[in-house]
Amino acid sequence: MSVRKRFLPAGWYPTGRESTTEAIQRMSQSIEARSPAASAKSASALAGVVPHAGWDFSGSIALEVMSCFSRTIDTIVIIGGHLGPADGILCAMEDLYETPLGAVSADGELRTLLAESLDLRPDRSADNSTEVQLPLARYLFPAARALCLRAPPNEQAARLGIAVAAAGRTRRRRIAAVGSTDLTHYGPNYGFSPAGAGESARQWVISTNDRRFIEAMLAMDGKAMLALAGKERSACSAGGALAAVSFAREMGVRQGRLLRYMTSYDVYPAESFVGYAGVLYGS
Repeated sequence: MSVRKRFLPAGWYPTGRESTTEAIQRMSQSIEARSPAASAKSASALAGVVPHAGWDFSGSIALEVMSCFSRTIDTIVIIGGHLGPADGILCAMEDLYETPLGAVSADGELRTLLAESLDLRPDRSADNSTEVQLPLARYLFPAARALCLRAPPNEQAARLGIAVAAAGRTRRRRIAAVGSTDLTHYGPNYGFSPAGAGESARQWVISTNDRRFIEAMLAMDGKAMLALAGKERSACSAGGALAAVSFAREMGVRQGRLLRYMTSYDVYPAESFVGYAGVLYGS
């Protein structure tokens, strides 16, 4: 069987089973301490948008979103990005995905169903937007399969979300969809500083640039998401987010809920920083 190997170094997430489990448990405790009422609610959400930085920066946001999915799902579909508007949909074609907690079986049947209506191209490139989510999925849903894709920031992403929902209905499969994107990459490291530097620039990112994209995600406005990401550079993988939104809309959800927002500055204050949001679709 073919295996998609880990490529990210230890700084992104731990390498061993014990250290990975301990890291997830620490993040879970932090989430519960911050919002005990939310932690007590039953998990039944259908989809979400999560960031994809290293776990020390944004892992707890991704974990909080995915913890709201039912533990009885059959498949978790993780949709990343880092593609251009002219690109197509990429799909990991391996049978297994390697994680420190053990391999995750790929949902080959779902992949075949999607290929009947979409042009799925093999994803031969290593990419953090899906990989950093896999150990979290393995921990939360040990019996579930996964499918890792990457969607470009164009209408193909919306079609992907619709196709995933249709495939789930056809096979009566319980699916949760995760769209993976970070928000504004600001500062000299990213060649993007339209609001200057210092605290005023950080507040512009938080209150204006990131906020506009978040509001589009909450309104489930796919066209606005693509337009804002392209014009304002407010999301690095808008296609992944749009695919999750499209899936959720197809499943009957009409509004998102912001669980948490922060920037890398909150963890490591620096002139260059990145925005992170966790958005939930469903209960």
